[in-house]
Amino acid sequence: MNSSDCEQSLTAVDLEEPPGTSYQNTSTSYTLTLSPPQVTQYKIAAGAPSAEAKPAESPPPVAFNRRARTTSKTRAFRKRFFPDVPDKDWNDWRWQSRHRIRTADKFEQMLELSDAEREGLSKGGNLLPVGITPYYMSLLDQADPLQPLRKTVVPVKDEFIRTPGESDDPLGEDGHSPVPGLVHRYPDRVLLLALDFCSTYCRYCTRSRVVGHGEIMPNEKRLEQAFEYIRQTPTIRDCLISGGDPLALSDEKLDWMLGRLREIPHLEFIRIGTKMPAVLPQRITPSLCRVLKKHHPLWMSIHFLHGEECTPEAYQACARLADSGVPLGAQTVLLKGVNDSVNVMKDLFHRLLMMRVRPYYIYQCDPISGSAHFRTTVSKGLEIIEGLRGHTTGYAVPQYVIDAPGGGGKIPLQPNYIVGRDGDDLLLRNYEGQVYRYPDPV
Repeated sequence: MNSSDCEQSLTAVDLEEPPGTSYQNTSTSYTLTLSPPQVTQYKIAAGAPSAEAKPAESPPPVAFNRRARTTSKTRAFRKRFFPDVPDKDWNDWRWQSRHRIRTADKFEQMLELSDAEREGLSKGGNLLPVGITPYYMSLLDQADPLQPLRKTVVPVKDEFIRTPGESDDPLGEDGHSPVPGLVHRYPDRVLLLALDFCSTYCRYCTRSRVVGHGEIMPNEKRLEQAFEYIRQTPTIRDCLISGGDPLALSDEKLDWMLGRLREIPHLEFIRIGTKMPAVLPQRITPSLCRVLKKHHPLWMSIHFLHGEECTPEAYQACARLADSGVPLGAQTVLLKGVNDSVNVMKDLFHRLLMMRVRPYYIYQCDPISGSAHFRTTVSKGLEIIEGLRGHTTGYAVPQYVIDAPGGGGKIPLQPNYIVGRDGDDLLLRNYEGQVYRYPDPV
């Protein structure tokens, strides 16, 4: 990471104040009055996070009604568009999958479409398919095309514009696939793409080149090739199953897949990446949880974007998973106009902790083709981390990473808390901008 990327570099300048013992800081600079001869002031470069980067006010307190079964918004949606559907069907994940909203006509009935959305839908399916579960559609604002959740699932014309630096496969996964649907980038772990189907398609999907096109099928012949590769590679100790959404598989198929992986002696644990608790929480059934419990140690990374996804249904889904002994982590993609503020992220992470989900990663949005309207600057991500660190529990502060284009892997980014050095002391800045010494002899 260089200074131009993060706009967070520190520039040494001459200090005019006389030596003394006190420290002083302003919103943009830190004046260190130190013993001579080494007297240095460090000043944050222009554009760096300042007092403006810190939340002006705390988000409203998180409150969950643990007895609520749904929200008034979802109830109103069902009454208007699915009045005759009984609870048994609405709460059936297979019914939700079968009744996904996929056509422009259906979107037109349920949303007041903007011109950009109408144009995006007219091209839908050419690159990334369109599909939204009725449940997730109930969370969308029917009138406002700028509502955060709506922006992430309803296509707009901008996703068909390719800008410099974008790629259909920005992470270089295809070049790290020894067998179809298996990505081996890091020495000790692999990514197994179980299938290419999602119940709801995110418009910024990193794998839009493959998902929804029928290129990755969960057939046993292909999966056996992947299992054999893992079996023949004893350095692999960790397998992440993703896709598509692996929880779109039936309980029986998932049970078989996990069982086959569990037969490999050197495979220590398995992870599942999913967005089901956010877009189709009805999928997290007691039956599914019984399957998962058979294959521990099993971890799960859940894709959450915004506090509006933390509904009573999502809460129940995560509770079932947690009660089944599955450690839950959240992965969040930083998206312009969706969650690119400290308060929105803090609210989301506080809600996730209430749902027993530990915020794990904030991803800088990958430069996937047609994603320019979603991407923020890297300095925005650093600003959010700085607005979280020290201002809330460390459990609510995920790691901010860029998944390097070309297959470089995840690279962590942090605001610069090292102000400089004075002799054998390291000078560190805390969350309030105060500077402290730490003995660190060179």
